[in-house]
Amino acid sequence: MTRRDGPFFARDRQWHPPALAPAYRSSVARSPRWPALSIGQTRSEITGPVFRPDDVAAIDRDLILNHARDGEPVGERIVVHGRVLDEEARPVPNTLVEIWQANAGGRYRHRNDGYLAALDPNFGGCGRALTDAEGRYHFRTIKPGAYPWRNGGNDWRPAHIHFSVFGTGWAQRLVTQMYFEGDPLIPRCPIVNAIPDPEAVDRLVARLDMNAAIPFDCLAYRFDIVLRGRRATFFETRPEGT
Repeated sequence: MTRRDGPFFARDRQWHPPALAPAYRSSVARSPRWPALSIGQTRSEITGPVFRPDDVAAIDRDLILNHARDGEPVGERIVVHGRVLDEEARPVPNTLVEIWQANAGGRYRHRNDGYLAALDPNFGGCGRALTDAEGRYHFRTIKPGAYPWRNGGNDWRPAHIHFSVFGTGWAQRLVTQMYFEGDPLIPRCPIVNAIPDPEAVDRLVARLDMNAAIPFDCLAYRFDIVLRGRRATFFETRPEGT
């Protein structure tokens, strides 16, 4: 993602939404009122972690099986796949990609999630994978459901999957969300609407990929992650390095 012996690139603040987006109500209380300061990285921030293939098991990327107790989870079975690429469309290998998501009913396996949808005892909602030599990753999972949230009177989050991508240093963890093509809730979401550039929003939408679908089993969606450049994926929390 960047050189191991030099500082990380600073974030592009023109690409990302402002910290204060009034329609996204929680940003009002947590947004800073003073300009951000740029602080140089320490040695501990620009070295490690290093992930090896034996750190990640094959079942870690199968969310249908990795938390199953007495059967498979309920919901639409899907494959999510893509590549992690740099600004020159070169593959980024051996990169840890983690995902977490709600279940088919729109509920997270989290003690603070009080949505009335039922928990699925066979679905944990998280997985991880290392990219291969061509920067490819894939997950098998259940398509998450939409859910309401206490932002306005009747705001709903579109179906989405959270992504975390680790670089070569602790300060290079990038986080984003992936949405699904054709979801009518995307343009209604205050979080999505905090992103000023429509092209940035479009790069968060995974496309239906029938060529990667498994007949009579799973539909597939493709979501490529581009780290920098004019085709870069929008990241929610972009530290001082990519």
